[in-house]
Amino acid sequence: MEKPNHEQWSSKIGFILAAAGSAIGLGAIWKFPYMAGTNGGGVFFLIFILFTVFFGAPMLFAEFIIGRSTQKDAITAYKKLSPNTPWHLVGVIGVISSFVLLSFYSVVGGWILSYMVRSLTGDLSGLSNEQYGDLFGQIISNPWEVTITQLIFLIMTIAVVQGGIQNGIEKANKYMMPSLFILFIILVIRSVTLEGGMEGIKFFLMPDMHEITSKTFIMALGQSFFALSVGLSVMVTYGSYLSKTESLPRSVTSIVSLNIFISLLAGLAIFPAVFEHIAYGSVFFAIFMILLLFATLTSAFSILEIIVATIAKDDVGKRKKVAWIAGILVFLLGIPAALSNGILADFKPLFNKTIFDLSDYFVSNIALPTGCLLIALFVGLKIPKAVLKEELLRSSSASTKLFTVWYWSIRYLVPIGIVIVFLHALGIIQV
Repeated sequence: MEKPNHEQWSSKIGFILAAAGSAIGLGAIWKFPYMAGTNGGGVFFLIFILFTVFFGAPMLFAEFIIGRSTQKDAITAYKKLSPNTPWHLVGVIGVISSFVLLSFYSVVGGWILSYMVRSLTGDLSGLSNEQYGDLFGQIISNPWEVTITQLIFLIMTIAVVQGGIQNGIEKANKYMMPSLFILFIILVIRSVTLEGGMEGIKFFLMPDMHEITSKTFIMALGQSFFALSVGLSVMVTYGSYLSKTESLPRSVTSIVSLNIFISLLAGLAIFPAVFEHIAYGSVFFAIFMILLLFATLTSAFSILEIIVATIAKDDVGKRKKVAWIAGILVFLLGIPAALSNGILADFKPLFNKTIFDLSDYFVSNIALPTGCLLIALFVGLKIPKAVLKEELLRSSSASTKLFTVWYWSIRYLVPIGIVIVFLHALGIIQV
């Protein structure tokens, strides 16, 4: 039986927007265009779609099943499904990694705030691309600006998460996600109508099979996991608030489709502008910064939520206090990352990397693939097949064929793909 005080999403659309918001962060809007631009353009996008469906989506199913079947936080969920075993450490890894992730992710959020304020006040009007680059260097090296904007970004995140699932995260996403789509459409219309913009569209949407390399496959595979926010048990937490009456196949299909659609919009907005070698103009740059802020915040909500849910343990009365304590701890942990491009630029404790780069490397190349692999193994080996089938098909009209394909994928295909990405990230596989 579910606890009476265990929160739930108030609607299916609220859950989908929140989960999509978690996935649609800088990974889809900022990292995806860069990855596509350096790995073949259209052919990368095509392979990314295929890998998202056959690798990313099965992982999303897996985390949702763990969360919804137990209605527990990221650590307790594993304990409930596999008591008296070390498998709960998968959740521990996710929570610790989320602390690290949010500590430097909030720094990036602060950078975006700095740019957004400048764009709204007109300070960026008339700047050349070179001047934009110089300004970025000035912003990230200013110790006061980076720490203050990081703190403001975290306060915005805490203010939403402290309100709970329905009155905090869900309500914020219901406003921010539609706004994000509207802003994106405006940018895409502006971008594709630029003179010469069709060259960018062709590069992005017309696959050139001669551009396919082994690197294209590995990068697209890694992006398919990264873009759906899987691996840190964030989606286990979001899944724990999902009603048993909701269809997982429909929810996953909606979230994956929205993610691919946003990636498409990101490419259409950015590539024509890049090929034209001009900035958006002050107004459109301001729109782009607001869009980026919304995307970064919706991801930050989910990262902080896994921490808060794990500590509060369904005690609604503790949520506000826990959210503020966790947020302040994240801020303190993130100060060295915020200063990594300024007064701590020469401090490189490991692998000749700054604190910021080291934190990013740990989460992206170690924690995420490790978490993905362990979650895939846990679901495929520790949860009875009958339980998985019941949970995946619950309240759904999907056929058992879907379960058969998913089960085969999560047991065999997904782990192999994760190992390949992991070995490449560690430099063991060279392409």
